[in-house]
Amino acid sequence: MSDILNEAVAALREKLPAGFDGTVKFEIEGVGAVMIGENGVEIGDGPADVTLKADADTFKEILAGDLNPTAAFMSGRLQLDGDMSTAMRLGSTLV
Repeated sequence: MSDILNEAVAALREKLPAGFDGTVKFEIEGVGAVMIGENGVEIGDGPADVTLKADADTFKEILAGDLNPTAAFMSGRLQLDGDMSTAMRLGSTLV
C-alpha cells in the first residue's frame, strides 16, 4: 500500500479518534482513496456522502494544518462532489 495513504489514515485517525458522523471519501489523484465514517478511517473506495479530490501535496498540506480546506476549495486545489454541509463539518475538524 502507498505510504501516502498510510500516512493519511494515521493523521486522520489522530484528528478523528471517534470517527465521523457521515461518510467522506478523499480521492488522492494517482494514489487511491481514504474513507472516513462512523467506524473510523480506512483505506478504501466506496460510496460516500461527499467526495473530496486533490493531489497528494494538497492533501498533505491540509492534514498538516498548513492549508485550510476551505481555502483549498476556493482556490480550486480541492474539488468537491456531494453534500457540501458534510464537507464543511469535516473541514472544521481538520483545522
